[in-house]
Amino acid sequence: MTPQPSWRLLAALYPFGAGAAAVNIFFASLIASWIGGRVLTPHESVAWGLLLGVPVTSAFARHIELLKQQAGGS
Repeated sequence: MTPQPSWRLLAALYPFGAGAAAVNIFFASLIASWIGGRVLTPHESVAWGLLLGVPVTSAFARHIELLKQQAGGS
């Protein structure tokens, strides 16, 4: 079982997870516009990225903890 990531790791990774989520959501809305969808504004994309950045960061931090465990670290 993967150990729970520390709050320090989560806090360090959150800006990257939220930023990546925002960019991907924005580009997904651009692709969706090809079939008639609405393009999100950058502000809407950032808001969704901040919200979805939490589970994305949590999943990535658990993966980092698993890699640390496999490498023999703490």
